[in-house]
Amino acid sequence: MKFLFFLLTFSSITAFAQTLQPGFSKHEATQMLRLSARVGTDTSYFTGDRYLPEPDGFTRVYRSKEMGLSNLWELWSSGLACVIHIRGTVGKSESWLANIYSAMVPATGRFILAEQDTFFYHLSDHPNAAVHTGWLLSTAYLSRDILPRIDSCYQAGIQNFFITGHSQGGGITYMLTAYLYGLQKEGKLPSDLRFKTYATAAPKPGNTYFAYSYEAQTKGWAFNIVSSADWVPEVPVSVQNISDINEISPFPTVKEDIASKQKWPKRAVIKMAANRLIKPSEKARANYIGLLGDRITQEVQKTLPEFRKPEFYPSIHYVRTGQMVVLYAEGDYFEQFPNDPEDVWKHHMHHPYLYLLDGYEP
Repeated sequence: MKFLFFLLTFSSITAFAQTLQPGFSKHEATQMLRLSARVGTDTSYFTGDRYLPEPDGFTRVYRSKEMGLSNLWELWSSGLACVIHIRGTVGKSESWLANIYSAMVPATGRFILAEQDTFFYHLSDHPNAAVHTGWLLSTAYLSRDILPRIDSCYQAGIQNFFITGHSQGGGITYMLTAYLYGLQKEGKLPSDLRFKTYATAAPKPGNTYFAYSYEAQTKGWAFNIVSSADWVPEVPVSVQNISDINEISPFPTVKEDIASKQKWPKRAVIKMAANRLIKPSEKARANYIGLLGDRITQEVQKTLPEFRKPEFYPSIHYVRTGQMVVLYAEGDYFEQFPNDPEDVWKHHMHHPYLYLLDGYEP
């Protein structure tokens, strides 16, 4: 009740006339980056030559406890809109488990979190869409705390929401955004709620079919801001198999089609060559799912002992997803932030991202 009273009071003081509009906004993106930088407790991050200004017009009104795999989120408000901010990776093994639990699961299904606790989700209508297991599991826990706060904001007259997160937080924003759209489609959230997503430095969240559906339902309303010098948007590692390609294509039967037109021994040579090309990627997929799916499940269950292993999707074909805003690093950028093999996170942090965003021209 106190939370709702605060929102009502804050809303009446600072509300603006306009509402959220589709399309990328450099100003909005800057505020989201400034906001996400303040999730930590290290005040030196905001002083001296590392000074970062506070976000304009937004005040933090709620910070959750840690949950799931050391996940945490914050609610910020401007009166016009609320911001759902998802924290990124922290220095705990559970937090890193969320990243490396990277076998895929179908984009529609359920997680059994405990005997009497099942999380149902619908992130895509496409039957072949699949997503990152660890970040979806994080979403399962975070959403339980986020949904009541969305309702409180809505009761306070706020219909506009930003969703943002940096790094792992950005990966989770994909899942949360798709999950909330799914709830709206099912009539479980008001249809007049508007979500606008700014992921920054986010990794790849799922396969091609998830990307297609995510981009179709969020066009103009969801962005991933990436630096060309940052390695994080390039992961998880991806291997494409023939089975990852649309069923109606020449690839499933190309080996037999070509070989059937040849006489022996050419036919045998063609089949052998094709197998040498196809089999390694299939073996890589099996190894990936075994290690980063089955094996990591055992580690996750040490933190979440009642969680049951899900059925993994037979793919590791991760792709870039959503409308990308590329901050191209060149020239003076590398004078300010030179490459350093001893600091693999240099180009991933907020300061270089804000530097590049400041010079970005949409």
